Amino acid sequence: MHILLVVLLIISALTIVAIVLLQSGKSEGLTGAITGGAEQLFGKQKARGLDKVLHRITVVCGIVFFVVCFLLAFYF
Repeated sequence: MHILLVVLLIISALTIVAIVLLQSGKSEGLTGAITGGAEQLFGKQKARGLDKVLHRITVVCGIVFFVVCFLLAFYF
């Protein structure tokens, strides 16, 4: 049981790192500084397609990581 939890912890940690590196930034370059907040209010929505899927995978992996860390600390 202990070895299974440690392996799951390592896999979830590596998955979080990989998924976060695959996501695009909030403001890609200087366009966010030049256009200001009007583009965010009226313009394109960031949470579409691949970014939305990557965000959901990140949340799920984060929850798995937290639960496994809690179980390892509590029981072992």
